[in-house]
Amino acid sequence: MISRIFSAAIIGLEAELVEVEADVTNGLPATIIVGLPDTAIQESKERVKSAIKNSECSYPQTRVSVNLAPADLPKLGTHYDLPIALAIMVANEQINFHAGNKLFVGELSLDGGLRGVPGVLAIALKAKKAGVEEIYVPESNLREASLVSGVKIFGVKSLSQLLKHLLKVSLILATPPIELGSSLNIQAPILDMKDVSGQEMAKRALEIAASGSHNILLSGPPGSGKTLLARAMAGILPDLSLEEALELTKIYSVAGKLSGNFVYTRPVRNPHHTTSNVALVGGGANPKPGEITLSHRGVLFLDEFPEFPRNVLEALRQPLEDGVVTVARASGSFTFPAKFTLVAAQNPCPCGYYGDNVQKCQCSPTQIFKYQKKISGPLLDRIDLHVEVPRLPYEKMATKESFESSADIKVRVQLARERQTKRFGQAKTNSEMSLVEIKKYCVLNSEAETLLAQTMKRYNFSGRSMHRILKVARTIADLEGMPDISPTNLAESVQYRPKE
Repeated sequence: MISRIFSAAIIGLEAELVEVEADVTNGLPATIIVGLPDTAIQESKERVKSAIKNSECSYPQTRVSVNLAPADLPKLGTHYDLPIALAIMVANEQINFHAGNKLFVGELSLDGGLRGVPGVLAIALKAKKAGVEEIYVPESNLREASLVSGVKIFGVKSLSQLLKHLLKVSLILATPPIELGSSLNIQAPILDMKDVSGQEMAKRALEIAASGSHNILLSGPPGSGKTLLARAMAGILPDLSLEEALELTKIYSVAGKLSGNFVYTRPVRNPHHTTSNVALVGGGANPKPGEITLSHRGVLFLDEFPEFPRNVLEALRQPLEDGVVTVARASGSFTFPAKFTLVAAQNPCPCGYYGDNVQKCQCSPTQIFKYQKKISGPLLDRIDLHVEVPRLPYEKMATKESFESSADIKVRVQLARERQTKRFGQAKTNSEMSLVEIKKYCVLNSEAETLLAQTMKRYNFSGRSMHRILKVARTIADLEGMPDISPTNLAESVQYRPKE
């Protein structure tokens, strides 16, 4: 008897339905798994065998053939354990149930218990789209799967519990879908802007960056507060919409980094400067999201920017421009979302004190030139806001003056984001505007047009720089609640561009 049980394969960030077929025939005892399984699936033979025996059932003492269809699709991971066990038991006529509308995922332990697996949310979304009515997942993945409505979700503790349910001896109750609000943000900021003394210009630039998702580079001597400011930015980021929360939860689920039930807040990733190309961009034999995808809809903070390897930094060019990263491997081409806000911090020279008004720089002009050239011109051109963070005098650091809190700044940022959502009709920011949208929404009056023309000629800005100036000016106007870009907005935007 040939049995068929539905499961799913994770391909990039998406899932594809997989049919697990099993056939028990006469012959010497052996279990053969075909259909491009990886090592983890090949090793499932022993897990499945022990789980079935420890669930008070018997494993066939004959030849067992298992096929994972479609056979040309690579199969990876341990979540096929449960469907393989069920397919073998149905083929061996130990259990019989209608499997056509059901999908199963889960890793089996030797005693028959079920362990959680990554990618359950992507699988549940695909199952719903394919018309599957019931999804059976490990209990630890239950709340994640319950984010998908319109399909029955069952949390399973063990193989024996599932068998009793399928035989209608002891039923498992379906879990109702989780209802989330229109926006999510339950985490208080770790560092508040009011705790950072001075640096008003840098704070203003971070507010603009958070409002329009603009990339920003902070440059200054050691101890001036660059890292502190970048970390405080997490507290002024706007709330996640439900759509964004589901998208991020799906990414973290597939990456196996979902620490909670779902992602509530915008991610802030801070990889070390020794991070490899693959770790930052994504990839590997089994392509997984990298740091730039894990920063999607959030912040990627690169401290000590020039210390990152040149090839790693250059890999950021295409994601910064397109908002996606495409990883090509022999097994196929995978596209991951990468709409993140880059926040970079750097010292102006190797010793860190070039241009400092207190401590003298010890570097030669050649050393300074080489250090600053570690970051290529095309990459710098893709950064919207370039901000100097000078050393603060003692009087400023020791002042009792009260500064604006992150909560107050966040109110303005949230309003600016709402104006952008209303403008574009979706969760889209000014930094993502296309050329057509720039022409439509960044209209300048004659005075502003003259100012832009003079600026372009004086500083020899590139076409990309001009578009980024207009995008930042549009965000500044949104922060002020203005329908059009004023010359003042444009002038403020221009001051954030690097000028030789």
